[in-house]
Amino acid sequence: MTDSAPPSADERVPLHGRARAIDVALRLLSRLSLPALHRLGNAAAWLTERLRREEWHVARVNADLCFPDWSEEARQRLARASLRENAKVLFELAAVWHWPLPRVLGLIKAVDGADVVDDAIAEGRGLLVIAPHHGAWELLQIWLAQRVRLNALYRPPRWAELEALLNRGRSRSGAVFWPARPSGIRALFKALKAGEAVGVLPDQSPPGEGVFVPFFGRNAKTMTLFGKLAARTDAPVIIGWAERLERGAGYRLHWRRVAEPVDDADPAVAAAALNREIERLVRESPEQYQWTYRRFAKRESMTLNPYKRIKGVK
Repeated sequence: MTDSAPPSADERVPLHGRARAIDVALRLLSRLSLPALHRLGNAAAWLTERLRREEWHVARVNADLCFPDWSEEARQRLARASLRENAKVLFELAAVWHWPLPRVLGLIKAVDGADVVDDAIAEGRGLLVIAPHHGAWELLQIWLAQRVRLNALYRPPRWAELEALLNRGRSRSGAVFWPARPSGIRALFKALKAGEAVGVLPDQSPPGEGVFVPFFGRNAKTMTLFGKLAARTDAPVIIGWAERLERGAGYRLHWRRVAEPVDDADPAVAAAALNREIERLVRESPEQYQWTYRRFAKRESMTLNPYKRIKGVK
């Protein structure tokens, strides 16, 4: 179906350096319950705030940029809650990547809109999935990959030795992950034409081609690839997220069709519609969004970096 095979997720592929250390740590943590893993995430978030680490600074800046009409206290609460939820993402990988799949799927306590997914698949035109960095996005793809052959792009990590670990953990669901290169993009188009699903995490600044369009009222560099996939294939488009329930009780998945077209021939129009879809979803539970990401770091010319620290100010 594709030009070349994606990176192997074979368990026998040896891990080295940081990847091996992380894998050992996650295997040890996988002996804990989900509530215990989430408590560790809360503790890590508390320490991050106390030490005024970069993640805390970025979350505070993003809260100020995206919710200027909120009170200072409310923005502080959002940044603090975001730190906790994002730390849980890391610790729950121990369960998502190392528990048996039936046990992982058992963490899903409810699915809102499962019929939306099934109806879109039944159309036979492929399926495009918008999956923002909101809630437990790693779990989202596991559930979806049990219903349809799922393909996705990924950006190779900064530390090359982590690539094998990431592919091993994510591919155990049966999903196929392609590196964000021309061959991977061609693979996505072929997958859609074959009636398969393509999932995209579209809310990070693309390293190459992109347009500056509003996101929470601020221009953010946004990918144009998703709009091109939608326009050239006419595949139905859905958006989803995995809500993290309180006290480690599990997860609730949410699926719906997009509210407006994201396939306009004008890349800027399509990208702006994509951002509005993501924004609508994020507003349902803002604290579970990845506010620790420097979403507005890539800027149009002559604009200031909002994340640049002022000397002496924390």
